[in-house]
Amino acid sequence: MSSTANNNQDRSNLIPFSSRLREGRALALDVWTIYNALNLPPDCINLGQGYMNFAPPKWITEAAEQALNSVAPNHYSHPRGRIRLREAIKNFYDPLFNRSLNVDSEILITSGANEGMYSVLTAFLEQGDEVILFEPFFDQYLPSVTFNGGKPVYVPLHPPASHIKKPTSDDWTIDMDELRRAVTPRTKIIIVNTPHNPVGKVFTRKELQGIANIAEEFNLLVMSDEVYDSLVFDNKEHVRMANLPGMWDRTVTVGSAGKAFAATGWRIGWLIGPKNLIQPTLAATTRIVFCSVSPLQEAAAAGLEQANQRNFFQIQRNEYTERRTVLTDVFDKLGLRYTLPEGSYFILLDISNVEFPEDYPFPESVMGRGRDFRACWFMAMEIGVSSIPVSEFYCEEHANLGEAYARFAFCKDVDNLKAAAERFQKIKKYIK
Repeated sequence: MSSTANNNQDRSNLIPFSSRLREGRALALDVWTIYNALNLPPDCINLGQGYMNFAPPKWITEAAEQALNSVAPNHYSHPRGRIRLREAIKNFYDPLFNRSLNVDSEILITSGANEGMYSVLTAFLEQGDEVILFEPFFDQYLPSVTFNGGKPVYVPLHPPASHIKKPTSDDWTIDMDELRRAVTPRTKIIIVNTPHNPVGKVFTRKELQGIANIAEEFNLLVMSDEVYDSLVFDNKEHVRMANLPGMWDRTVTVGSAGKAFAATGWRIGWLIGPKNLIQPTLAATTRIVFCSVSPLQEAAAAGLEQANQRNFFQIQRNEYTERRTVLTDVFDKLGLRYTLPEGSYFILLDISNVEFPEDYPFPESVMGRGRDFRACWFMAMEIGVSSIPVSEFYCEEHANLGEAYARFAFCKDVDNLKAAAERFQKIKKYIK
């Protein structure tokens, strides 16, 4: 009798999950799953997710093959990272940081930039500490903060005024007074992302100095996510937060081999900062992953060792500028308003005037979300080009601010982008 009763009981919720999963929106069906290629028409061109449809440079993949065919790189690396990669980072970044980096105490290799940032938060957050995020924000920041006991505090990048017909990412602005008001006695960290995902904004020296002044005044740690540092266009200056007066001692700079070398699946990232910030982070990352993928660290090292002599990053910038132009040209011809990105590889398209039938057969996954979720789904189905709704990069309370935009990635080959541009001609009949 008892056994039968137990068999009829719902036992699916015997063990309650942690509240931090709910607070970090980790349990919600994420945007990457909704707009996954498996859910879209087979011939839909994926300009949503920010991964490339082309291989890393041959000379870098050959270095990976060489590492895989040796003995040492197939075994544990030191949790700090393989010495060859740390030395390659030192040699590449010394002139960019205007200092001689110590490979044993000021450089840390992580399993992608995301794990590196997570480890910083693990190392420095106490329960209830506040972390300032600029909206829109890379979606992984939120769960990384909440999983480590932090409380996110949101400060907006204000979108371009409506009278600006051809805005650039520089027209997304910070109100420094608003930022100052966001600081409380519990504030511990400010996360800065430049060049920015999804806006493409390259923060100006004046803007970063304003953030630095507040960090100095209130004794805050700055985590500067600079994974797109090699993708800055139109002669914009990429200013490193750590290079501003007094900021080296309170800044962790985040880098990524995946973004630099079109190898997003390699999961090789790095942190650069003073010993007092890197050492506690090392203690955290050692317990989270112990070490990162050894052979691909060797390949990333080869990339940095040869990048300058091959003029790799300048050539790559030129290629990405061409890719960006393929999309902006078609948007211009169609009279569509967009934000011209001065960094990263994303374009925000204003979709506020894209009309779709309210009774369109939308899947349950986009219902109850922002209007941009339905617009992006409609465009993927009817035009055959996928994008990402920008409200996903806002907190739930401010999601309406992002509903006017869809994010398109131009980290694809030119032929793919030209095919997408051709399909965009279909959007004319849906513009009100």
